[in-house]
Amino acid sequence: MQGWIVVNGFLMTHKFSELTDFFMRAAKEQKIRLSVVKNSDCFMGMFENTNLEKPDFVLFWDKDLLLAKYLESKKIPVFNSSTGIEICDDKRMTALRLNQKKIAQPLTIPAPMTYGNIGFSHLDFLQQIEKNISFPMVVKEAYGSFGQQVYLVKNHEELVKRTKKLEKVPFLYQQYIAESKGRDLRLQVVGDQVVAAMERSSDHDFRANLSNGGKMTACKPEKEAVDLAIQACKAVKCDFAGVDLLYGPRGYLVCEVNSNAHFKNLWECTGIDTAWHILQYIRKKVEET
Repeated sequence: MQGWIVVNGFLMTHKFSELTDFFMRAAKEQKIRLSVVKNSDCFMGMFENTNLEKPDFVLFWDKDLLLAKYLESKKIPVFNSSTGIEICDDKRMTALRLNQKKIAQPLTIPAPMTYGNIGFSHLDFLQQIEKNISFPMVVKEAYGSFGQQVYLVKNHEELVKRTKKLEKVPFLYQQYIAESKGRDLRLQVVGDQVVAAMERSSDHDFRANLSNGGKMTACKPEKEAVDLAIQACKAVKCDFAGVDLLYGPRGYLVCEVNSNAHFKNLWECTGIDTAWHILQYIRKKVEET
């Protein structure tokens, strides 16, 4: 079996390339011929205008949606699909899909759309935000990773200031879950199962992300958490994803779903190789078609 792993040609830092190494080792173990292909080396029409052989599958470890859609149009199985990547990349779209599927999440309200050269000419809509989401509340930019572009606002003045500061980018307002302050669960979903899980915690930040100085502990999640993570993964149309759950007052809540979750920390914490499980899943899916 021959496959491609598509990566971003302009983001070749060690933090990203080491994940590629995980996949290459796993592919070798499973006797899959996996080639690293940069998105910058691909172009629309490459199969029509060259003698390039189509791969049996593409592991799309990037967010170049047009390229993913092109590969899909050539009837090449792409994991995750362009749809799944697009939904997860935009936290507003993730919240919408979870809402449509009635999956538990913090109350989330996307900021109204405006234009970059106009911004918010008035802030009357904040009355509805404050009426529905009490302080403190979380403000998140729609696009961001590693817990960055996530802010905690404690009063009206901070809300106004943050809203004006973000008026040129898409963002959302979200309920703050006090019970989960500085801690969450990361579950790695592959297909219909959770293959690894860890609890993340922070003593100094409301975010539990390891990139912000959080700590990690391997754990065996409860069935409720496992079921919710798998449901969330399916809701956003992903074959695999890192699902972050919060500890709500009446059960778990989905915080985020990451289509291209960085899993090195999970491997260091649990000893479980996510890349191996993803490739095993892809092999089975391709062989079934």
